[in-house]
Amino acid sequence: MPTRRHIRSRGAAPAARDWRDRKRYVWLLGVVIPILVPTSWAAVVLTGSGLFWWSGPMLMFFVIPALDFLVGPDAENPPDSVLAHLEQDRYYRWATYLYLPAQYLSLILGCWLWTGGGGVSMTLPDKIGLMLTVGGIGGIAINTAHELGHQRARSERWLSKIALAQTGYGHFFVEHNRGHHARVATVEDPASSRLGENVYFFYWRSILGSLRSAWSIEARRLRRHGGSVWSLHNDVLNAWLMTVVLFAALIAGFGVEVVPWLIGQALIGVFLLETINYLEHYGLRRQRRADGCYEQVRPSHSWNSNSVISNVFLFHLQRHSDHHANPQRRYQALCHAEEAPQLPAGYAAMVVLALCPPLWRRVMDPRVAGHYRGDLRLAALKPRDAERLLQRS
Repeated sequence: MPTRRHIRSRGAAPAARDWRDRKRYVWLLGVVIPILVPTSWAAVVLTGSGLFWWSGPMLMFFVIPALDFLVGPDAENPPDSVLAHLEQDRYYRWATYLYLPAQYLSLILGCWLWTGGGGVSMTLPDKIGLMLTVGGIGGIAINTAHELGHQRARSERWLSKIALAQTGYGHFFVEHNRGHHARVATVEDPASSRLGENVYFFYWRSILGSLRSAWSIEARRLRRHGGSVWSLHNDVLNAWLMTVVLFAALIAGFGVEVVPWLIGQALIGVFLLETINYLEHYGLRRQRRADGCYEQVRPSHSWNSNSVISNVFLFHLQRHSDHHANPQRRYQALCHAEEAPQLPAGYAAMVVLALCPPLWRRVMDPRVAGHYRGDLRLAALKPRDAERLLQRS
């Protein structure tokens, strides 16, 4: 894996004794998203406007990109000498821990509202807006699960599975840690997108490929230890079982009327995650060495962004190169890498752009070409378009 020197800014670092995390208390804003359902409900009761049921997509894809633009980027890194202390500061963990109870409060409240509770009358568009809001909360919960699932503490790894239960994407716990991190930016990785590949094709390749990969990884692990694949020791099955228990409890409590909304919000969460997967490694490829093995993962194999507001709500996921270099490093200690390719905007804006493939390619394809200095033979190409792309380069 890349050494620490690969991910340090070349700028002068502040003296450790003088350094303070200016975002220390800002990280708590991450809890704003999972409490959107109760705050939206309160706003609807006070104003009578159903627009507030759409608070999730409005915040995530309009307000946050606008704030990213207004606030600008922040490439400051903590000094090496404070990283260990910064990671051990338990305060930062509470921003991730608090997400989970707020997440499930919103899910339960959403089910109550979908089925006629709350003292408000909801139209079909209102319910769809609420579904998008709850699904967005579930999608960001996958990112919270991502942060927790990389930690060594068994309790945090279980919290990761609990966060994933809302979207039924528990196999992400296995595939991301032991599949994606080993195969990132290679043709073997279903979660690394290719130049010329649109996000809608990528969804199916990544979702199905990740599912197959997670099952295969767990089957090999269990066979190696003499265990059965069909047991609760299988981390794919026990994570899926959490979803079955959760959904069964919600259906028992609120009735079958809630089923389409539960399925809809789960799909929204999954597609939000996979859209982020799509943009993180688009067109980037690790080269094979003379011995046939892939080169080590480097900062140049992930797209990064220093957009402040998106980074706060995503727990520094956008400092993605450092995350791949140091998977167990906690979010508050992740660093900007100067040699990493930079996205033109934060993840929130780029997710919206990815949903319009012609605009996405107009913006990102030249950036991939520029990253490889025009030699697209070095890029990860969509097989069907490879010949055409190479002729244009």
